[in-house]
Amino acid sequence: MSTQTTTPADVLAATRRRLWAALETRDEPAATAAVLDAHDAGAPAEDLLLDVIGPVQVGIGAEWAAGRIGVAQEHAATAIQDRVVAALAHRTAGAAGPRPETGEAPRHVTVACVDGEWHALPARLLAEVLRGRGFLVDYLGAHVPTPHLIAHLHQTGTDVVALSSSLPVRLPTAHSAVTAVQAIGLPVLVGGAAFGPDGRYARLLGADGWAPDARAAARLLAADPPRPRPARPAADPPHLADQEYTLVTRARTRLVRQTLQGLEDAVPAMASYTDRQRERTAEDLAHIVDFLGASLYADDPELFTGFVTWTAGILRARGVPGGALVAALDLLADAQRDFPRTLAHLAAGRRALLPVPAPPAPGPRS
Repeated sequence: MSTQTTTPADVLAATRRRLWAALETRDEPAATAAVLDAHDAGAPAEDLLLDVIGPVQVGIGAEWAAGRIGVAQEHAATAIQDRVVAALAHRTAGAAGPRPETGEAPRHVTVACVDGEWHALPARLLAEVLRGRGFLVDYLGAHVPTPHLIAHLHQTGTDVVALSSSLPVRLPTAHSAVTAVQAIGLPVLVGGAAFGPDGRYARLLGADGWAPDARAAARLLAADPPRPRPARPAADPPHLADQEYTLVTRARTRLVRQTLQGLEDAVPAMASYTDRQRERTAEDLAHIVDFLGASLYADDPELFTGFVTWTAGILRARGVPGGALVAALDLLADAQRDFPRTLAHLAAGRRALLPVPAPPAPGPRS
């Protein structure tokens, strides 16, 4: 006779399934019960935040990208997730205490999303993880304009700032925020997909630290937190001296309009587009220009190629002709022929979209 043992991993997996099922039907009470029941059964709050709620949110994004759910359903699920986090946080809330290793006051961390960044759940999860580990946390939420962030820091005893951003198009804004915080003598830890899988853009922006996830951030802040750097004049990366980033971003509206007009001639299927389809095409083009600007700011064509290949998958899910994206890049290149870095990034994007030709068949040996 054998007995089955339920492991912590089994509990978390079952909770993910239960939470997912509740979100599919927008059943907030069921979603909340899924997480709180697991907590009652002994699952640590941190594991529920990072191994249940976080992965389920990634799955929601994947479903939207595949065209299986719409924007409204994605927003509804995200809003429910945020309230589930709040319910769990309310249950586990407690006053921050002295650090056990030193007996000193708890470190005070301000967690915020950079200006224009609306994907707040990763920052919220970090804030709750830090609270659970005994930090004193100010969570400022999504889309925090840099002047407001600095005003808050002047009024508090923050030791370190943790900035979150999910989209690389926010890198210039993140750079401004990092520089402004450092200018008042505070160190900055950054995280989120915007900074690259290995934190390469965090280094470019001069951040004092980078963490790939919330657990790594908490470990870093507990063991070896970033320290303020000596005051120094803010400096842009040297490659920005060519002004291509500035010129491309300033021309965004014109580039989108011209490319949309060119696509109507290059892609015959657009003749039957509805007004809504044309609007979505214009939105897609605006995102392409935005990511082109971000790749110029970071001087990394891989940032742009990653976005255009992801966009190609989104467009396939919508039934958009495969050649439309390549045609758009060609039209943008025609409009930017005097900008060598821009042309190189567009060419890299085009190469990433085209299938690699098969090698020639070996001929007869002489």
